[in-house]
This record gives sequence, structure tokens and C-alpha cells, in this order.
Amino acid sequence: MENLNAIMSVTLGVILRLAIPIAITLLAVIGLKRLDQYWQAHAGSNPTLAIVKPKNTGCWDVKHCSAEDKAKCNAYAHPETPCWQVKRNKQGQLSEACVGCQVFHAAVPVTIQL
Repeated sequence: MENLNAIMSVTLGVILRLAIPIAITLLAVIGLKRLDQYWQAHAGSNPTLAIVKPKNTGCWDVKHCSAEDKAKCNAYAHPETPCWQVKRNKQGQLSEACVGCQVFHAAVPVTIQL
């Protein structure tokens, strides 16, 4: 009888120490999988999600820059990027010339749907 009590105590200890934490972990995994499925199902249904990319006019055309000025200009060398993005300083700020420029103010953003 004493051996039976000892075996029952060890079995109960194993259940308390191992089986319950494993069961809680499995329930957490199932819950997280369901949450992930919910998020994925709703991620594709957001029609307002878009990237706004400004259309590049090219300040060299508006300001009628000479060929010599165009050759020295970093913005002219990268026509796929808006000129004010190319002319940002090392801290990422726009130069004073770009903030007051008519090209910057006249830029029309183009929306690209994801």
C-alpha cells in the first residue's frame, strides 16, 4: 500500500510539473495561430493602404538650368527621385532652397495601391 501511495505521489507530481505547463503552452500556441489567421484574413481587406510617391517634375526644366548646371546637379543625375529628396542634407532635412521652391510646392503625389 505504501508503494502504491508513493507511485501515485510521483505520478501526480509529474502531472503537475510537466503535463499542466505543456497543456497551457499548447493552448497558447493554438490561440496565437488563430490570432495570426485573423490578422492575415483582415490584412488583405484594407483598401486604404497605399504608398504615396510624389511625381517628379524636374526642377532643372522649370528653372531652365544650363547644361553646365545640370552636369553638376545631383538631382539631374537621379531623375527617378524627386529633386528635393536628392538634395536633403545629412540629417535628412530639406534645404531652404527646396522648401521655398515652386517645384516642391507644385508636386502632385501619385498613389500606388499595394
